[in-house]
Amino acid sequence: MKPLLLASLLLLAAPALADESSIELKPGAGLEQVQAGCSGCHSLDYIQMNSVFLTHDGWKAEVNKMRQAYGAPIDQPMADEIIQYLSAQYGVPPKS
Repeated sequence: MKPLLLASLLLLAAPALADESSIELKPGAGLEQVQAGCSGCHSLDYIQMNSVFLTHDGWKAEVNKMRQAYGAPIDQPMADEIIQYLSAQYGVPPKS
């Protein structure tokens, strides 16, 4: 890759990388587990983006998918805390 092209790509990527640190999730029990367990693999943006339609069961399915399908290094107690946090802070009520 040409040095000028590489430098240009890095300059374009810098703002996106800088924005990652500005994501602030709602305070609550389990926030630290979410930050530690989720941000190692993907942006925390996904939490906010999915919050408009995921119920407790939806968050549980997502966390389990991350563990089982993608191999997220999260044990069951940590997964339970993450699910509780996501459900409490970003879950939508189930439809009746």
